[in-house]
Amino acid sequence: MYGSSRVVVVMPAYQAEHTLRMTYDEVMAQGVVDTVIVVDDNSTDRTVEIAMTLPDTIVHRHERNRGYGANQKSCYRLALEVGADIVIMVHPDYQYTPKLIPAMASLIGNGLYHCVLGSRILGGYALKGGMPLWRYVANRFLTLAGNILMSAKLSEYHTGYRAFSRELLERVPFERNSDDFVFDNQMLAQILWYGYTIAEVSCPTNYFEEASSINFARSVKYGFGCLHTALAFRLARHGIVRSELFPEPS
Repeated sequence: MYGSSRVVVVMPAYQAEHTLRMTYDEVMAQGVVDTVIVVDDNSTDRTVEIAMTLPDTIVHRHERNRGYGANQKSCYRLALEVGADIVIMVHPDYQYTPKLIPAMASLIGNGLYHCVLGSRILGGYALKGGMPLWRYVANRFLTLAGNILMSAKLSEYHTGYRAFSRELLERVPFERNSDDFVFDNQMLAQILWYGYTIAEVSCPTNYFEEASSINFARSVKYGFGCLHTALAFRLARHGIVRSELFPEPS
């Protein structure tokens, strides 16, 4: 708990047998997390077996591999079902340190923000943590394009370390988003569309063999998806096109 707010950490997992327990231990060591939800996207390793041994953990397994976005959709649905007030996504590959959970929870629990991101760019941690140079350059370009097209000022849109309030998850139509990696970008665009301010905290990261990452070809697809999302946002804002991701205010 953070104050009277129930804190739930969700972990979208795939092939995470080597890092899941380590990530979980550090998550629970923060002292504010009530429940962990692990959604496994049909891993072929021991991810589910290990998750089943973790206390205060709900484990859900997809019967087929449905994609990173679909995994998150399951995570957020389950978190709302168990009464979460604050939902924090932590990747079980230990790329992002769980030590920021109390800070992120406090920003939401105190009513300051409804969305908090752990940014690898603030503080210059991306390259220090081993992010490949080509990925860093792409991150900066896509972030610049997103900020211009969506009139925002985020340091990055591509971090997987995110915290949300219950109100936000119940309002934003995330179920309409892609089941693939561009889900992340679409969700942030929707949050901006609904007028929420997104907070960021500086986050150190680690890139190593077990840390999950998409290959170059899928990164290119993701990049074009981000540009398409930002352009659709811009056109919908000016009433030029209609988009199910960005509905007109009711």
